[in-house]
Amino acid sequence: MNDMQHGSGIPSQALPSWRRAVLKVGSNLLAADGGGLTTQYASALADFIQASRAAGREVVLVSSGAVAAGRAQLREHAPSGAGLAARQALAALGQAPMIALWQSLSPRPVAQVLLTHDDLRNRRRYLNARATLRELLACDVLPVVNENDTVAVDELKLGDNDNLAAIVAALVDADLLLIASDIDALYTADPRRDPSAVPLGRVDALTPEVLAMAGGSGSAVGTGGMRTKLEAASKAGAAGVPTALFSGRNAAAVTALAHGELHGTFFAAGRSRMQARKYWLHHAPAAPGRIHVDAGAVRALAGGRASLLPGGVLEVAGEFHRGDLVEIVDADGRPVARGLSQYGAGEVKRLAGRHSRDIESLLGYSYGTEVVHRDDLASLAEIETIGDNHA
Repeated sequence: MNDMQHGSGIPSQALPSWRRAVLKVGSNLLAADGGGLTTQYASALADFIQASRAAGREVVLVSSGAVAAGRAQLREHAPSGAGLAARQALAALGQAPMIALWQSLSPRPVAQVLLTHDDLRNRRRYLNARATLRELLACDVLPVVNENDTVAVDELKLGDNDNLAAIVAALVDADLLLIASDIDALYTADPRRDPSAVPLGRVDALTPEVLAMAGGSGSAVGTGGMRTKLEAASKAGAAGVPTALFSGRNAAAVTALAHGELHGTFFAAGRSRMQARKYWLHHAPAAPGRIHVDAGAVRALAGGRASLLPGGVLEVAGEFHRGDLVEIVDADGRPVARGLSQYGAGEVKRLAGRHSRDIESLLGYSYGTEVVHRDDLASLAEIETIGDNHA
């Protein structure tokens, strides 16, 4: 970890190049005065999103603020308790003004995407959520993601948006997680209480000593604190996504991001995003089913850059469901690759040997032109390389 000089601002450091990022914005930036939503800090963040888009980059926004917005809408009639039902009611009321805030600042259409942890644990729903987010980005729409608080069964603090943003970063294969906070970096202690606290420019490993530097929530309107930001950085790092923490209240720091400069703390990922994904595909338990493919598909998959299309499928053995990890084998049953199937076993049987354009006419619907997308596939050659690197 590199210490930075405390007192004269946070020195600049270069961000790694990125094509797709997830930006998390907390309640303390959208309801900074403790009341209703305001554009005070959101404007600069929206400008950064637009500048990134103009540069050919994609941003998925994970935005808090619904509960705070709902409370401001009701004013003196707002529930006084902090119970789950009251917070869920406030979240339901506040979702619309929160989305309206971002739409007012965006020249592009804004889409609301509400997720629960169950959506992200269930592989089929996980794939559906990812496909939706990818399609929104392809349509030049700004996705605004939030937890579906009105149906959540856990306390909202357990489903904080810092950790949700890390999960979304893995979901959309992001290159970078950006966390806009009300503090400009991770400090060795709470700078609001300890004048000797020193900011850290880079964290290579989230050791117990680093975690001990984090305190609880410092805001009356947010549900998270520095601890949840470190948890998010850990989750993102495990998926091969580095994290950048910066002050969303510093317009100059936000503007610098668009020029590839970070004034804040950079949390390195242990391995690349693709290495992390391939490693997971190698080690995760597979469904009992197998997909047999022809010689052409074997050659195409060997390079690790091709998807498995219906035309290359010979037959299906066993049972599996959409989103399951399955073994891909050649005509003689020799392993070729492993990947997440976009279709169930019965569907793949019907599609075997057919052209991708026939999928909708055969099934009456389509989850995509691939049986297994290349991003969800690890070839045998890649698996052997991963094994060598982790031996």
